[in-house]
Amino acid sequence: MSATEHLTMTNFEELKDRTFTVVSAELPVVLELVEVKKMGSGEREGGAFSVLWQGPSEPFLPQSIYRFSQAELGEHELFIVPVAEKTDGFQYESVFT
Repeated sequence: MSATEHLTMTNFEELKDRTFTVVSAELPVVLELVEVKKMGSGEREGGAFSVLWQGPSEPFLPQSIYRFSQAELGEHELFIVPVAEKTDGFQYESVFT
């Protein structure tokens, strides 16, 4: 598993519209990366940013730290927060500062 402090906005921009699998949930859950947004200055290289994933209606993932797996990015533990419920499922956000 890789350290999240080395992840940059560019890492995620290159993976927009691709899927990530939450492998630490009871059953694996596939989320699609739908948005990467700059948030100003931060401690990390390139500044702060947020990422938004679209997930299914079920299962619902409560706010927590989950292990994500993605073919090109590898595995990382990310803190996600549910931020919206859309007709096709829940959206989750991670903020990197």
